[in-house]
Amino acid sequence: MTRPFEADPVVEPSAAEFGSARPAPRDPDWFKGAVFYEVLVRAFSDSNGDGTGDLRGLADRLDYLQWLGVDCLWLPPFYASPLRDGGYDISDFRAVLPEFGTVEDFVHLLDEAHLRGIRVITDLVLNHTSDAHPWFQQSRAEPDGPYGDYYVWSDDDSRYSDARIIFVDTETSNWTY
Repeated sequence: MTRPFEADPVVEPSAAEFGSARPAPRDPDWFKGAVFYEVLVRAFSDSNGDGTGDLRGLADRLDYLQWLGVDCLWLPPFYASPLRDGGYDISDFRAVLPEFGTVEDFVHLLDEAHLRGIRVITDLVLNHTSDAHPWFQQSRAEPDGPYGDYYVWSDDDSRYSDARIIFVDTETSNWTY
């Protein structure tokens, strides 16, 4: 079976799409001596006065982070999400949660960070999406279709009865939706 993404041609992103500034030349061991700073965007800095931190607010504080000696920002998920799992239930990997800003705001953050020699890494949340994600919706509608094996489908949840339930306060199973 050909997966939908296998048919897509590989296209290198343009500078306009992902920013023009780039970090220093590649060193495969750069992380070994780097100072990482995890930033919960929601809690860091609010640029528009709505009470929620956002990507522009983070970009506005990069001089401070550089002064602290930060070499790399680590951003947990800030993608579009219904937020039933702390943002890890991503509904669109190509969109920013609106309260955090826009893709353009993220590009601005990258450009500004790279100008200061600060790298940015994000959580790449593979194998976990929201039930609102198009892949989930298409897999659910057509289990034998192109997205069918992206998820585990079963008529009951006994197959993985020994799996630890992560959110015991809100869920009785990892395998239901």
